[in-house]
Amino acid sequence: MESILKAFYEQQPDASVAKERVSFGTSGHRGRSSERTFNAAHIYAITQAVVDYRQKAGYQGPLFLGFDTHALSKPAWECALQVLAANKVPVFVEKGHGYTATPLVSRAILQHNRPYNQAAPDVALTDGLIITPSHNPPEDGGIKYNPHHGGPADTDATGWIEQRANAYLLDELEDIPTVPVDEAIAHAQVYDFTAHYVAQLGSVIDIAAIQNANLTLGADPMGGTALPVWQAIAAHYRLNIEVVNTRIDPEFAFMPPDHDGKIRMDCSSAAAMANLLKSKDRFDIAFGNDPDADRHGIVDGNGLMNPNHFLAVCIDYLITHRPEWPATLKIGKTLVSSSMIDRVVAYHGRELYEVPVGFKWFVEGLHEGWLAFGGEESAGASLLTQQGNAWTTDKDGIVLCLLAAEIMSVTGKTPSEYYRTLTERFGEPCYKRVDTACSAAEKAAFKHLSAEKVTEKTLAGDAITAVLVAAPGNGAAIGGIKVTSENGWFAARPSGTESLYKVYAESFKGPQHLDELIDNAMVLLSGVLK
Repeated sequence: MESILKAFYEQQPDASVAKERVSFGTSGHRGRSSERTFNAAHIYAITQAVVDYRQKAGYQGPLFLGFDTHALSKPAWECALQVLAANKVPVFVEKGHGYTATPLVSRAILQHNRPYNQAAPDVALTDGLIITPSHNPPEDGGIKYNPHHGGPADTDATGWIEQRANAYLLDELEDIPTVPVDEAIAHAQVYDFTAHYVAQLGSVIDIAAIQNANLTLGADPMGGTALPVWQAIAAHYRLNIEVVNTRIDPEFAFMPPDHDGKIRMDCSSAAAMANLLKSKDRFDIAFGNDPDADRHGIVDGNGLMNPNHFLAVCIDYLITHRPEWPATLKIGKTLVSSSMIDRVVAYHGRELYEVPVGFKWFVEGLHEGWLAFGGEESAGASLLTQQGNAWTTDKDGIVLCLLAAEIMSVTGKTPSEYYRTLTERFGEPCYKRVDTACSAAEKAAFKHLSAEKVTEKTLAGDAITAVLVAAPGNGAAIGGIKVTSENGWFAARPSGTESLYKVYAESFKGPQHLDELIDNAMVLLSGVLK
């Protein structure tokens, strides 16, 4: 990692080169120091742009600053502090300058701003920066911004910050003040993120049920920020939780290779979760989190659950086990999540809120309390408290793991057993994602797709029921297309970083029909992307 750290400080991005500019995707700016896409200059520029944004937005409260266990995260945290201190922005950091999980930062922002949300506009609004590339490989870096609502910033905010940061890069950081690292660290105030978060978990999870069931639980932080949180939860609530891996290593050398041979801390990947899967029979339920703990991976006697399956289980359980929740609350899913969720929500007479890919689309509903649950196909979700208030407005992998324990404690069924009862009621779907190489022209064509371009009437033998280029829940453009029938669907959208597009498909008629559906999708797409 020495060369990665050296490149972080010494390599200077060229802002006239598109690849080396600041670019906010669905989860902030990510890159690599050796490729001049994540260097100290990027952090200085982004942090100053955030300072400018919060001045523009009228934020006068502290900024909560967290970082994960990737090698570049601590250096980037120090760079951000240098800029924040020079601008005299009050900053809260974890006690002992420790690692900070994403959901803990979201929770802290919401708790601080709660009086403002309850008609006390004199409260000085706060926000947060989290330095993490999520589950990405060890050499990667990332930084994301959460404004006053505690969740991922919307495209208006990230677009403004991105443009401002790139202007600073073009000016070679000319107008960005900094102070020495020691002075910057001395400027930061201590906030016990972990203690505040853990003490309030009983408001969102039925902890007493888990205690009474006395389940044997296994937790794998995968070398990430969930480590101190799981240790604190076990001690505070006297739960029988064994943390199976307590190592912190910026090279993540203990990680099994992912399906493609790369080291990637993806808790939804059976290959990356191999260590925990080897010991699954020692536990009633086990779970893993990615390095910033915003994702969850659920393991029981049948292995690692498909994230889509677990989302459906959570939704069915929560609708029937949260009596304080009004029936008017909506249930959120991304449009490439399983239609099993649609069937569960319809069965209970609830309203589905289907949005494009990206957790940011759930933030408003969770923050304002009209969205009970928001989940995405990549194992990220959050939910309201038992009383129907906002818990976090960013993904919370820790709470979703505890919810798995609550479900088994209350129902006596493991999550996979619970899912089997759903398939008996609604049918069993088959789901697959296929990545297909495409040209720049084809990627651009996705932006101009319309329902009228699809002239086919059937999809894999069934009548087409809808052709979508905007999400039904909020009308936002999906950046691609989704075609549905009674027994299946496919969706396609271009990759933001690679020369390919992703096709997601699901069938309720079996694997053969799923393959036929994907074949039909490829033919249809080849026609509309011309």
